[in-house]
Amino acid sequence: MANAINWFEIPAVNFERAVAFYSKVVGSDLQKMNAGFDMAFLPHSDGGVGGCVTHGNGNKPSAEGSFVYLNGGDDLAVPLARVEPAGGKIVMPKTSIGPNGYMAVFMDTEGNRVAFHSMA
Repeated sequence: MANAINWFEIPAVNFERAVAFYSKVVGSDLQKMNAGFDMAFLPHSDGGVGGCVTHGNGNKPSAEGSFVYLNGGDDLAVPLARVEPAGGKIVMPKTSIGPNGYMAVFMDTEGNRVAFHSMA
């Protein structure tokens, strides 16, 4: 098994607000489509783990339960600095996790608890 995770979905109450938030935070436009419900794909490389923001598929935002860590790039401080201007809230600032790098936790505009991870 190459990756334990293959796909993830971040639920949204207000799809357009969530797409705008994640576009600002990750610094890239999300590609939207409708497959019977709204989806907007987060950037990922071919063969890498992918995910999207969703609305209308019955999933509900939550601050509890599964916990998604987004790739923070070379330094998670960069996307983390975009969280509050985009309407989210930083819950845990950039924090060392020793030899495993750094993490930070935020709440998105929809009430989901999400994290960033980077090695610097």
